[in-house]
Amino acid sequence: MERTLLAQLKSWQSKSLHLPLLLRGARQVGKTYLVEYFGKICFEKTVAINFELSPEYIACFDTLKPKEIINKIEVISKQRITSGTTLLFLDEIQICPNAICALRYFKEQLPELHVIGAGSLLEFVLSRHGVSMPVGRVQYLYLKPLSFMEYLLATNNHHLMEFITQVRLGDDTPDAIHQTALKLVREYMILGGMPMVIANYIKTESIAECQEFQTLLLRTYNDDFAKYTTSARHKYLQQVYNQTPGLVGQQIKYVNLSPDMDPRYLKDAILDLKKAGVIFPVYSTSTSGLPLLTHLNEKRFKLLFLDVGLMKRAAKLDIDLLFTQDLMLLDRGAIAEQFVGQELLAYQDPFDEPQLYYWSRKDKSSTAEVDYVLNFDSMITAIEVKAGKTGTLRSLHLLMKEKELLTGVRISSLKLQINDNILSVPFYLISQVKHLLKNRGSG
Repeated sequence: MERTLLAQLKSWQSKSLHLPLLLRGARQVGKTYLVEYFGKICFEKTVAINFELSPEYIACFDTLKPKEIINKIEVISKQRITSGTTLLFLDEIQICPNAICALRYFKEQLPELHVIGAGSLLEFVLSRHGVSMPVGRVQYLYLKPLSFMEYLLATNNHHLMEFITQVRLGDDTPDAIHQTALKLVREYMILGGMPMVIANYIKTESIAECQEFQTLLLRTYNDDFAKYTTSARHKYLQQVYNQTPGLVGQQIKYVNLSPDMDPRYLKDAILDLKKAGVIFPVYSTSTSGLPLLTHLNEKRFKLLFLDVGLMKRAAKLDIDLLFTQDLMLLDRGAIAEQFVGQELLAYQDPFDEPQLYYWSRKDKSSTAEVDYVLNFDSMITAIEVKAGKTGTLRSLHLLMKEKELLTGVRISSLKLQINDNILSVPFYLISQVKHLLKNRGSG
């Protein structure tokens, strides 16, 4: 299935001055398939090395000199590697830490060769070997689960995709299209965006089989932690990993993760799982200016899981409710908040490390919270995930007034509309929020 990241890979290929690329993301988000497909359509030849399947290549990186490395690879693979026409793909690169270190020297000594490394749990492996990530000489590219738009592409909903990309403020969405789009959002919330699950659904249309694959993926991540951490660290990783799906949307207190474990080690586990791409901390920010990062409060945070489908499966939610209940009411709104957060992350610049924040304020008399705050084109944007007409927006209005924000965004099942400087966006149009805000500003 085609990924939107393919466009960034093609852009990277076309540049005369390009850095070696390190494709990052959780296991099973489709890194291998994407690079192999890219190599097939954009290069005369792809020399792919999977260090897990072919450990004999590890010895090629006993040296850090690129030309010597290439010579050894050519001998073992019996393939000529030619700059400009060959893509060298180093897959499961975390198994060979020296290969990660060698990437920086390809930039200096063999800059014309196109090299891509891909792997997961990189920081786990590098810290164990006392090796740091190469900085400045390697470009990172982040791959996430399929977005809702990619899901539409994979399931041949091209006409709806076209409709979504052409939507403008003031357009009247026909009821039939609106309901069809919401039905597909519900379907995506059940399946999620993991390529293995979506491929199975396209083939079988069986939710039950897809749930089996989701269970397999959840178990795979758990098994991976045992491979790359000590038994002492593993129990903290496992605890946070197991508890997160049931805590999405809530401000995290370490006692909720475990009343018996040391908060310091739980905090370390959260950071490790973030590095592995399995969970994503959403930190509170005062929203006092840009960049938002400089105003965050690390003691206040919420957690997102890797994927809404996996979150749903891990939390063991009743599948019948997922088909019948209002989207905003599913698991007390947690699934909707996970979906929106996942979508907002999916459409960020894939060359940048993902960032997402929320706003909260507590005093003696009241508590206020806005689900997401982010930077769109140097403009602070506040986003609330709220039910239809009955959902109150007190916190959103409070933040807008306090920080003098011109427009707030409400994500819900309502059709696209704008009232009192609140842009109401249906779940299926999250990919267009940035464009709609820009259109609103120019209008």
